[in-house]
Amino acid sequence: MKPELSLSGSDRTRDALDLAPRFTEHDAVRLNRMFRGSSTQEMLEAVIRDNLAGDLAVVSSFGAESAVLLHLVASVDPAVPVLFLDTGKHFAETLAYRDELVARLGLDLVVLTPDPVDLAKKDETGLRWSYDPDGCCEIRKVRPLEKVLAAYDASFTGRKAFQAATRANLPRFEVDTSDAQGRLKINPLIDWDASQIEGYFIQHDLPRHPLIAQGYPSIGCSPCTSQVLPGEDPRSGRWKGWDKTECGIHKPGEEPFL
Repeated sequence: MKPELSLSGSDRTRDALDLAPRFTEHDAVRLNRMFRGSSTQEMLEAVIRDNLAGDLAVVSSFGAESAVLLHLVASVDPAVPVLFLDTGKHFAETLAYRDELVARLGLDLVVLTPDPVDLAKKDETGLRWSYDPDGCCEIRKVRPLEKVLAAYDASFTGRKAFQAATRANLPRFEVDTSDAQGRLKINPLIDWDASQIEGYFIQHDLPRHPLIAQGYPSIGCSPCTSQVLPGEDPRSGRWKGWDKTECGIHKPGEEPFL
């Protein structure tokens, strides 16, 4: 459960049913200010060990750079659950890489899958990605994650500002806008650049996703992930040819600048 931050100046009545959001924009602003100037490691240790954000989970795609955040979190507490959306459309290489990192880092993996009823009704052929990628993501990613995240107060993401223009102004802490529950979305690596990511891989001898060497700097489901040319936006290979930059878990334009 969310810890009491005592931000309002008055204690909540503990024997009353509290339907207020877990966190508010004010909470997110306060946390951003609290950790201004702090290293990522310092922030993670405080948030996880001091229970500043309540019940936590990591949401990971086990993509090109996922090992960095997973290693950072596991170094503080490997018992933090790692939520993985098995959409049924992943590269075989991603699933093998996931298993390698889970074994290497001792992660508590939680695999989420789409509702079979949803698939039968809305994607019987498995080809919805080819004509309605938003609808495919909704069925295979957004709904399964939405259901499970209801049990958590905050989630860690691996988003970084350098990945795309839509992520350039994201803060470390923000309120999840996907519903009215007021969960926190925490972006520990948002201010890391590509050289820091690379340096961390080298320093900790972390394994690389096998598709990186084949020209895939950002890796999602296989039908909607393309190779990227040198100098292109790292996420330009996602949903190439569509006016789409996020799967729906993260929504561009809704993240406040804090």
